[in-house]
Amino acid sequence: MEYRTLGSTGIKVSEIAFGAEFLVERPYEDTEVLIKACEENGINFVDCWMSEPDVRSHLGRAIKDNRENWVIQGHIGSTWQNEQYVRTREMDKVIPAFEDFMERFQIDTLDFGMIHYVDQLDDYNEIMDGPFIEYVRKLKDEGTIEHIGLSTHNPDIGLLAAKNPEIELLMFSINPAFDMFDSMDDIEEYRKEDAYDGEFSSMNPKRAELYSICEENGTALTVMKGFAGGNLLADETSPFGVALTPVQCIHYALSQKGVSSIFVGVKTVEELLESLKYCSADEAERDYAEILKNAPKHSFKGQCTYCGHCAPCSSGIDIAMVNKLFDLAKNHDAVPQSIQEHYNNLKYNATDCIACGECEPRCPFEVYIVDVMLDAQDLFGF
Repeated sequence: MEYRTLGSTGIKVSEIAFGAEFLVERPYEDTEVLIKACEENGINFVDCWMSEPDVRSHLGRAIKDNRENWVIQGHIGSTWQNEQYVRTREMDKVIPAFEDFMERFQIDTLDFGMIHYVDQLDDYNEIMDGPFIEYVRKLKDEGTIEHIGLSTHNPDIGLLAAKNPEIELLMFSINPAFDMFDSMDDIEEYRKEDAYDGEFSSMNPKRAELYSICEENGTALTVMKGFAGGNLLADETSPFGVALTPVQCIHYALSQKGVSSIFVGVKTVEELLESLKYCSADEAERDYAEILKNAPKHSFKGQCTYCGHCAPCSSGIDIAMVNKLFDLAKNHDAVPQSIQEHYNNLKYNATDCIACGECEPRCPFEVYIVDVMLDAQDLFGF
Protein backbone atom coordinates (compact mmCIF):
# COMPACT_ATOMS: atom_id res chain seq x y z
CA MET A 1 0.00 0.00 0.00
CA GLU A 2 1.21 3.47 -0.91
CA TYR A 3 0.31 6.54 1.13
CA ARG A 4 -0.34 10.14 0.13
CA THR A 5 -0.60 13.37 2.12
CA LEU A 6 -4.06 14.94 2.36
CA GLY A 7 -3.50 18.38 0.89
CA SER A 8 -1.95 20.80 3.36
CA THR A 9 -3.05 18.87 6.47
CA GLY A 10 0.11 16.76 6.74
CA ILE A 11 -2.01 13.64 7.34
CA LYS A 12 -0.92 10.57 5.37
CA VAL A 13 -3.59 8.13 4.20
CA SER A 14 -3.69 4.99 2.13
CA GLU A 15 -4.31 5.50 -1.58
CA ILE A 16 -7.17 3.03 -1.31
CA ALA A 17 -9.63 3.82 1.47
CA PHE A 18 -12.72 2.10 2.87
CA GLY A 19 -16.16 3.42 1.98
CA ALA A 20 -18.50 1.73 4.43
CA GLU A 21 -21.85 2.43 2.78
CA PHE A 22 -22.67 -1.24 2.14
CA LEU A 23 -22.54 -2.11 5.84
CA VAL A 24 -26.05 -0.80 6.47
CA GLU A 25 -28.38 -3.49 7.85
CA ARG A 26 -25.52 -5.96 8.17
CA PRO A 27 -24.47 -7.82 11.35
CA TYR A 28 -21.48 -6.65 13.36
CA GLU A 29 -19.44 -9.67 12.26
CA ASP A 30 -19.45 -8.44 8.64
CA THR A 31 -18.05 -5.08 9.72
CA GLU A 32 -15.37 -6.66 11.90
CA VAL A 33 -14.18 -8.95 9.10
CA LEU A 34 -13.92 -6.08 6.61
CA ILE A 35 -12.16 -3.74 9.05
CA LYS A 36 -9.62 -6.44 9.90
CA ALA A 37 -9.01 -7.05 6.19
CA CYS A 38 -8.46 -3.31 5.71
CA GLU A 39 -5.97 -3.16 8.59
CA GLU A 40 -4.11 -6.24 7.37
CA ASN A 41 -3.71 -4.64 3.94
CA GLY A 42 -2.61 -1.19 5.09
CA ILE A 43 -5.86 0.74 4.70
CA ASN A 44 -6.04 3.48 7.34
CA PHE A 45 -8.79 5.78 6.02
CA VAL A 46 -12.57 5.32 6.38
CA ASP A 47 -15.60 7.39 5.40
CA CYS A 48 -18.96 7.07 7.13
CA TRP A 49 -21.78 9.21 5.79
CA MET A 50 -24.46 6.71 6.79
CA SER A 51 -26.81 7.75 9.57
CA GLU A 52 -28.24 4.30 10.34
CA PRO A 53 -27.38 3.77 14.03
CA ASP A 54 -26.07 0.21 13.87
CA VAL A 55 -23.56 0.85 11.11
CA ARG A 56 -22.02 3.66 13.19
CA SER A 57 -21.91 1.51 16.31
CA HIS A 58 -20.43 -1.43 14.43
CA LEU A 59 -17.69 0.69 12.84
CA GLY A 60 -16.85 2.34 16.15
CA ARG A 61 -16.58 -1.02 17.88
CA ALA A 62 -14.51 -2.56 15.07
CA ILE A 63 -11.85 0.17 14.97
CA LYS A 64 -11.77 0.93 18.69
CA ASP A 65 -8.63 -1.07 19.51
CA ASN A 66 -6.70 0.55 16.64
CA ARG A 67 -8.30 3.99 16.62
CA GLU A 68 -4.93 5.74 16.59
CA ASN A 69 -4.14 4.12 13.23
CA TRP A 70 -7.34 5.27 11.51
CA VAL A 71 -8.22 8.56 9.82
CA ILE A 72 -11.99 9.11 9.85
CA GLN A 73 -14.28 11.18 7.65
CA GLY A 74 -17.62 11.69 9.43
CA HIS A 75 -20.52 13.63 7.95
CA ILE A 76 -22.48 16.51 9.48
CA GLY A 77 -26.01 16.86 8.15
CA SER A 78 -26.69 13.17 7.64
CA THR A 79 -29.52 12.20 10.01
CA TRP A 80 -31.72 9.22 10.91
CA GLN A 81 -35.41 10.14 11.01
CA ASN A 82 -38.37 7.77 11.12
CA GLU A 83 -36.09 4.80 10.45
CA GLN A 84 -34.54 6.30 7.33
CA TYR A 85 -31.66 8.49 6.15
CA VAL A 86 -32.47 12.18 5.73
CA ARG A 87 -30.03 14.89 4.63
CA THR A 88 -30.94 18.10 6.44
CA ARG A 89 -29.72 21.56 7.45
CA GLU A 90 -32.20 21.84 10.33
CA MET A 91 -29.97 22.35 13.33
CA ASP A 92 -32.32 20.66 15.78
CA LYS A 93 -31.76 17.51 13.71
CA VAL A 94 -28.14 18.11 12.66
CA ILE A 95 -26.67 18.54 16.16
CA PRO A 96 -28.08 15.42 17.83
CA ALA A 97 -27.25 13.35 14.73
CA PHE A 98 -23.61 14.41 14.90
CA GLU A 99 -23.48 13.83 18.65
CA ASP A 100 -24.87 10.36 17.95
CA PHE A 101 -22.08 9.79 15.44
CA MET A 102 -19.39 10.66 17.96
CA GLU A 103 -20.96 8.54 20.68
CA ARG A 104 -21.39 5.48 18.48
CA PHE A 105 -17.86 5.78 17.10
CA GLN A 106 -16.62 6.07 20.70
CA ILE A 107 -14.38 9.02 19.88
CA ASP A 108 -13.79 12.47 21.33
CA THR A 109 -12.12 13.89 18.21
CA LEU A 110 -13.01 13.38 14.55
CA ASP A 111 -10.31 13.87 11.94
CA PHE A 112 -12.56 15.35 9.23
CA GLY A 113 -16.00 16.78 9.89
CA MET A 114 -17.62 16.67 6.46
CA ILE A 115 -20.37 19.08 5.46
CA HIS A 116 -22.59 16.45 3.94
CA TYR A 117 -23.69 16.26 0.31
CA VAL A 118 -23.90 19.80 -1.06
CA ASP A 119 -24.92 19.81 -4.74
CA GLN A 120 -26.99 23.00 -5.11
CA LEU A 121 -25.74 26.59 -4.99
CA ASP A 122 -28.63 27.73 -2.77
CA ASP A 123 -27.77 24.96 -0.31
CA TYR A 124 -24.09 25.94 -0.27
CA ASN A 125 -24.92 29.61 0.33
CA GLU A 126 -27.39 28.74 3.08
CA ILE A 127 -24.77 26.62 4.82
CA MET A 128 -22.01 29.22 4.54
CA ASP A 129 -24.17 32.14 5.62
CA GLY A 130 -26.08 30.54 8.47
CA PRO A 131 -26.04 28.49 11.66
CA PHE A 132 -24.75 25.32 9.98
CA ILE A 133 -21.24 26.66 9.35
CA GLU A 134 -21.28 28.38 12.74
CA TYR A 135 -21.83 24.99 14.34
CA VAL A 136 -19.05 23.42 12.28
CA ARG A 137 -16.67 26.22 13.25
CA LYS A 138 -17.60 25.72 16.89
CA LEU A 139 -16.80 22.02 16.61
CA LYS A 140 -13.38 22.84 15.19
CA ASP A 141 -12.65 25.56 17.75
CA GLU A 142 -13.49 23.10 20.53
CA GLY A 143 -11.26 20.42 19.01
CA THR A 144 -14.16 18.04 18.38
CA ILE A 145 -13.19 18.00 14.71
CA GLU A 146 -9.65 18.56 13.50
CA HIS A 147 -10.44 19.64 9.95
CA ILE A 148 -13.46 20.78 7.93
CA GLY A 149 -14.41 18.99 4.72
CA LEU A 150 -17.28 18.99 2.24
CA SER A 151 -18.75 16.37 -0.08
CA THR A 152 -20.31 17.17 -3.45
CA HIS A 153 -20.92 15.75 -6.92
CA ASN A 154 -21.20 19.17 -8.54
CA PRO A 155 -17.97 20.80 -9.83
CA ASP A 156 -19.48 24.29 -9.45
CA ILE A 157 -19.84 23.64 -5.72
CA GLY A 158 -16.47 21.93 -5.66
CA LEU A 159 -14.82 25.02 -7.10
CA LEU A 160 -16.41 27.24 -4.46
CA ALA A 161 -15.26 24.87 -1.71
CA ALA A 162 -11.72 24.52 -3.11
CA LYS A 163 -11.37 28.31 -3.08
CA ASN A 164 -12.70 28.56 0.48
CA PRO A 165 -9.75 28.38 2.92
CA GLU A 166 -12.02 26.95 5.64
CA ILE A 167 -12.59 23.80 3.56
CA GLU A 168 -9.49 21.66 3.91
CA LEU A 169 -10.80 18.52 2.20
CA LEU A 170 -13.17 17.96 -0.70
CA MET A 171 -14.82 14.59 -1.31
CA PHE A 172 -15.82 14.46 -4.98
CA SER A 173 -17.15 11.91 -7.48
CA ILE A 174 -14.42 11.11 -10.00
CA ASN A 175 -14.38 8.52 -12.78
CA PRO A 176 -13.82 8.74 -16.56
CA ALA A 177 -17.57 8.80 -17.26
CA PHE A 178 -18.53 11.52 -14.78
CA ASP A 179 -15.56 13.61 -15.89
CA MET A 180 -17.24 14.25 -19.24
CA PHE A 181 -20.41 15.67 -17.69
CA ASP A 182 -21.43 19.27 -17.15
CA SER A 183 -22.33 20.47 -13.66
CA MET A 184 -25.50 18.88 -12.32
CA ASP A 185 -27.60 19.71 -9.28
CA ASP A 186 -28.76 16.12 -8.82
CA ILE A 187 -26.56 13.02 -8.77
CA GLU A 188 -29.49 11.02 -10.13
CA GLU A 189 -28.96 12.70 -13.51
CA TYR A 190 -25.80 10.64 -13.91
CA ARG A 191 -27.79 7.43 -13.57
CA LYS A 192 -30.38 8.02 -16.28
CA GLU A 193 -30.29 5.61 -19.22
CA ASP A 194 -29.83 8.40 -21.77
CA ALA A 195 -27.27 10.32 -19.70
CA TYR A 196 -24.36 9.37 -21.97
CA ASP A 197 -26.12 9.66 -25.33
CA GLY A 198 -24.54 13.01 -26.18
CA GLU A 199 -21.23 13.54 -27.93
CA PHE A 200 -18.35 13.70 -25.48
CA SER A 201 -14.74 14.04 -26.49
CA SER A 202 -12.77 15.23 -23.47
CA MET A 203 -12.87 16.06 -19.79
CA ASN A 204 -15.27 18.80 -18.80
CA PRO A 205 -13.15 21.96 -18.31
CA LYS A 206 -14.73 22.80 -14.95
CA ARG A 207 -13.82 19.40 -13.55
CA ALA A 208 -10.27 19.74 -14.86
CA GLU A 209 -10.08 23.20 -13.29
CA LEU A 210 -11.36 21.84 -9.99
CA TYR A 211 -8.64 19.19 -9.77
CA SER A 212 -5.99 21.76 -10.64
CA ILE A 213 -7.18 24.24 -8.01
CA CYS A 214 -7.29 21.56 -5.31
CA GLU A 215 -3.69 20.64 -6.05
CA GLU A 216 -2.59 24.27 -6.26
CA ASN A 217 -4.39 25.38 -3.08
CA GLY A 218 -3.48 22.33 -1.03
CA THR A 219 -7.13 21.32 -0.67
CA ALA A 220 -7.19 17.57 -0.05
CA LEU A 221 -9.20 15.71 -2.70
CA THR A 222 -10.71 12.32 -1.94
CA VAL A 223 -12.75 10.28 -4.39
CA MET A 224 -16.18 8.69 -4.21
CA LYS A 225 -18.19 6.99 -7.00
CA GLY A 226 -14.96 5.74 -8.60
CA PHE A 227 -16.78 2.84 -10.26
CA ALA A 228 -19.85 4.96 -11.18
CA GLY A 229 -22.00 2.85 -8.90
CA GLY A 230 -20.58 -0.31 -10.50
CA ASN A 231 -21.72 0.69 -14.00
CA LEU A 232 -18.16 0.95 -15.31
CA LEU A 233 -17.43 -2.65 -14.37
CA ALA A 234 -19.71 -4.33 -16.95
CA ASP A 235 -19.93 -4.01 -20.75
CA GLU A 236 -23.70 -3.73 -20.71
CA THR A 237 -23.81 -0.85 -18.22
CA SER A 238 -20.59 0.99 -19.04
CA PRO A 239 -21.27 4.28 -20.84
CA PHE A 240 -18.23 3.54 -23.00
CA GLY A 241 -19.71 0.26 -24.21
CA VAL A 242 -16.82 -1.65 -22.67
CA ALA A 243 -16.02 -2.50 -19.06
CA LEU A 244 -13.14 -1.24 -17.00
CA THR A 245 -11.68 -3.18 -14.09
CA PRO A 246 -11.63 -1.89 -10.50
CA VAL A 247 -7.86 -1.53 -10.87
CA GLN A 248 -8.25 0.67 -13.96
CA CYS A 249 -10.90 2.85 -12.30
CA ILE A 250 -8.73 3.29 -9.22
CA HIS A 251 -5.72 4.18 -11.33
CA TYR A 252 -7.75 6.74 -13.28
CA ALA A 253 -8.88 8.48 -10.09
CA LEU A 254 -5.43 8.45 -8.50
CA SER A 255 -3.91 9.86 -11.70
CA GLN A 256 -5.94 13.06 -11.52
CA LYS A 257 -4.37 16.21 -10.14
CA GLY A 258 -4.80 16.76 -6.44
CA VAL A 259 -6.23 13.33 -5.61
CA SER A 260 -4.96 11.70 -2.42
CA SER A 261 -7.21 8.69 -1.94
CA ILE A 262 -10.18 6.81 -3.37
CA PHE A 263 -12.91 5.25 -1.24
CA VAL A 264 -14.02 1.86 -2.48
CA GLY A 265 -17.45 0.64 -1.48
CA VAL A 266 -17.40 -3.12 -1.01
CA LYS A 267 -19.73 -5.72 0.45
CA THR A 268 -17.25 -8.54 1.04
CA VAL A 269 -13.57 -9.19 1.65
CA GLU A 270 -13.42 -10.71 -1.83
CA GLU A 271 -14.59 -7.43 -3.36
CA LEU A 272 -12.07 -5.54 -1.24
CA LEU A 273 -9.28 -7.79 -2.48
CA GLU A 274 -10.30 -7.08 -6.08
CA SER A 275 -9.65 -3.39 -5.46
CA LEU A 276 -6.45 -4.11 -3.54
CA LYS A 277 -5.03 -5.81 -6.63
CA TYR A 278 -4.19 -2.26 -7.64
CA CYS A 279 -1.32 -2.27 -5.16
CA SER A 280 0.52 -5.05 -6.98
CA ALA A 281 -0.77 -4.44 -10.52
CA ASP A 282 1.69 -3.73 -13.30
CA GLU A 283 1.34 -0.91 -15.82
CA ALA A 284 -0.61 -3.03 -18.28
CA GLU A 285 -3.15 -4.01 -15.63
CA ARG A 286 -3.59 -0.41 -14.53
CA ASP A 287 -3.89 0.93 -18.06
CA TYR A 288 -7.26 2.62 -18.53
CA ALA A 289 -6.10 4.66 -21.50
CA GLU A 290 -6.17 1.86 -24.05
CA ILE A 291 -9.69 0.89 -22.94
CA LEU A 292 -10.98 4.45 -23.37
CA LYS A 293 -9.12 4.90 -26.64
CA ASN A 294 -10.73 1.84 -28.20
CA ALA A 295 -14.16 2.19 -26.57
CA PRO A 296 -17.02 2.17 -29.08
CA LYS A 297 -18.49 5.29 -27.45
CA HIS A 298 -16.60 8.47 -26.58
CA SER A 299 -12.95 9.13 -25.78
CA PHE A 300 -10.63 11.77 -24.35
CA LYS A 301 -9.22 12.80 -27.73
CA GLY A 302 -6.83 15.70 -27.40
CA GLN A 303 -6.92 15.61 -23.59
CA CYS A 304 -3.86 14.59 -21.58
CA THR A 305 -4.92 12.24 -18.78
CA TYR A 306 -1.31 11.88 -17.48
CA CYS A 307 -1.38 8.15 -18.21
CA GLY A 308 2.32 8.02 -19.14
CA HIS A 309 2.00 6.18 -22.45
CA CYS A 310 4.13 8.88 -24.05
CA ALA A 311 7.21 7.61 -22.18
CA PRO A 312 10.07 7.06 -22.62
CA CYS A 313 11.27 10.44 -23.80
CA SER A 314 14.54 10.45 -25.74
CA SER A 315 15.56 13.54 -23.74
CA GLY A 316 14.53 12.09 -20.37
CA ILE A 317 11.59 14.47 -19.85
CA ASP A 318 8.77 13.38 -17.57
CA ILE A 319 6.21 14.39 -20.19
CA ALA A 320 3.16 13.61 -18.06
CA MET A 321 4.47 15.79 -15.22
CA VAL A 322 5.27 18.70 -17.53
CA ASN A 323 1.75 18.42 -18.94
CA LYS A 324 0.29 18.38 -15.45
CA LEU A 325 2.24 21.46 -14.31
CA PHE A 326 1.41 23.25 -17.55
CA ASP A 327 -2.29 22.55 -17.07
CA LEU A 328 -2.07 23.82 -13.49
CA ALA A 329 -0.37 27.06 -14.50
CA LYS A 330 -1.82 28.06 -17.87
CA ASN A 331 -5.05 29.64 -16.61
CA HIS A 332 -3.32 32.13 -14.31
CA ASP A 333 -2.26 35.65 -15.17
CA ALA A 334 1.14 34.74 -13.77
CA VAL A 335 2.57 31.31 -12.97
CA PRO A 336 2.09 30.63 -9.25
CA GLN A 337 5.41 30.43 -7.45
CA SER A 338 4.73 26.95 -6.08
CA ILE A 339 4.11 25.54 -9.56
CA GLN A 340 7.13 27.34 -11.00
CA GLU A 341 9.26 25.84 -8.24
CA HIS A 342 8.01 22.32 -9.02
CA TYR A 343 8.81 22.89 -12.68
CA ASN A 344 12.26 24.31 -11.93
CA ASN A 345 13.10 21.24 -9.84
CA LEU A 346 12.45 18.81 -12.69
CA LYS A 347 15.66 17.18 -13.85
CA TYR A 348 14.59 17.68 -17.45
CA ASN A 349 11.87 20.07 -18.55
CA ALA A 350 10.25 21.39 -21.72
CA THR A 351 13.41 23.24 -22.76
CA ASP A 352 15.08 19.86 -23.24
CA CYS A 353 12.51 18.80 -25.85
CA ILE A 354 14.16 18.25 -29.24
CA ALA A 355 10.79 18.00 -31.03
CA CYS A 356 11.56 14.51 -32.29
CA GLY A 357 7.88 13.62 -32.01
CA GLU A 358 8.53 10.01 -30.98
CA CYS A 359 6.13 10.41 -28.04
CA GLU A 360 3.12 11.48 -30.08
CA PRO A 361 2.28 8.16 -31.80
CA ARG A 362 2.31 6.52 -28.36
CA CYS A 363 -0.34 8.90 -26.95
CA PRO A 364 -3.72 7.13 -26.91
CA PHE A 365 -5.56 10.45 -27.04
CA GLU A 366 -3.67 12.14 -29.90
CA VAL A 367 -2.30 15.00 -27.82
CA TYR A 368 0.09 17.23 -29.78
CA ILE A 369 2.83 16.85 -27.20
CA VAL A 370 5.52 18.81 -29.05
CA ASP A 371 3.20 21.82 -29.17
CA VAL A 372 2.57 21.48 -25.43
CA MET A 373 6.33 21.46 -24.79
CA LEU A 374 6.74 24.65 -26.83
CA ASP A 375 3.87 26.31 -24.96
CA ALA A 376 5.38 25.20 -21.65
CA GLN A 377 8.71 26.78 -22.63
CA ASP A 378 6.94 30.06 -23.28
CA LEU A 379 4.96 29.87 -20.04
CA PHE A 380 7.68 28.76 -17.62
CA GLY A 381 10.63 30.44 -19.33
CA PHE A 382 13.92 29.01 -20.50
